[in-house]
Amino acid sequence: MRSEAPAISIVIPAYQHAKELPECLRSILAQTFDDFEIIVVDDGSTDGTAEALAPFMDRITYIRQENQGGNAARNRGGREAVGRYLLFCDADIVMRPDCLEKMLRTLEAHEEASYAYCSFKYGWKKFRMWPFDAGRLRRMNYIHTTSLIRRGHFPGFDETIRKLQDWDLWLTMLEAGHVGVWIPEYLFTAIPHQGGISTWVPGIFYRIPWKKLGLRVRAVEKFQEAERIIREKHGL
Repeated sequence: MRSEAPAISIVIPAYQHAKELPECLRSILAQTFDDFEIIVVDDGSTDGTAEALAPFMDRITYIRQENQGGNAARNRGGREAVGRYLLFCDADIVMRPDCLEKMLRTLEAHEEASYAYCSFKYGWKKFRMWPFDAGRLRRMNYIHTTSLIRRGHFPGFDETIRKLQDWDLWLTMLEAGHVGVWIPEYLFTAIPHQGGISTWVPGIFYRIPWKKLGLRVRAVEKFQEAERIIREKHGL
């Protein structure tokens, strides 16, 4: 048993991710930095998630709760975590072997920053991102949830927010004077799958005037409504 608290607590919210979780966990367990704990919060899955996790039970803390949503699962894991740093890892993420090492090294080298974020891939699509800029952050969502956060600066996720929870978190932290630092490397890949947390379509898709064309696109409407909620909450 570990005698001291780990440096990093990795919290994985999981709902119907039995297929993706094993690869996610294998990538974490293969990290070059190993001073971490893994907490998987099963948010009421019915797809055999517990069975898929069976080979990993000696390396993780498994928590099962009734379905309450991704942010509630993240917060539950955050409350159980004991690490100095928190990393909320989506269940469909596959990390590069040096992901944790690079994030921790960067954050420790930048005392002015409250979290470290990186470029990433979504399947074949590369998201290079940009250096931290408060003005840009207020205009658009460009920092992935899977970032390394100083535990004392984490405000918790707003459990009423259903989409764009990452943007809401970074804006909330910005309002408290907390900023991020960018790592210009692709340190993880989000695996595309039906109904996944990390859903992506080209940005131009959201800029097409569907209503003027007499069409309703539900994905666009949901995204626009989520944006409206965030902008209204933060006075943007």
